[in-house]
Amino acid sequence: MDMGSARPLDRYFASYSDDHRNDTNQAIHVVAVPVILWSVIALLWCLPPLITWFQNGIWAALAMFGAWSYYNRLSRRLGLGMLAFFFVSGCLCRLLEAEIGLRNLAWLALGLFVVAWIAQFIGHRIEGRRPSFLTDLVYLLIGPLWVMAKGYRQLGWRY
Repeated sequence: MDMGSARPLDRYFASYSDDHRNDTNQAIHVVAVPVILWSVIALLWCLPPLITWFQNGIWAALAMFGAWSYYNRLSRRLGLGMLAFFFVSGCLCRLLEAEIGLRNLAWLALGLFVVAWIAQFIGHRIEGRRPSFLTDLVYLLIGPLWVMAKGYRQLGWRY
């Protein structure tokens, strides 16, 4: 396929895939990328709202909506998958907030964030290539979509 005529998502995926050819690195990313995404959502969830009539989670909701808008523009089908991921993430944050409190949720999210990033860098060390986001920060948003697309392909779904 002529990449000049490919849709933006295909160009992003082709470039991202070039940095993730090693099976071990891919396996690490399939686990670590969703963990990182959830941990960012959870950390945003823990930020206090600036206006008292908002609840905790408003910053996470705004960030998820912004990311989902971008994802949905790139691919409606993947946008639906990411919407489901965001919904489950928000529900998990609300549940954990009630069960363990905001402070413990923040510590849990921070711990998972650090461990998942360490795993990703180990994967890239094995791969022998730099992470894609070091060339363009947009790949921080593309990574979760790439993992979702990988899942779609495993299920035989088009994206």
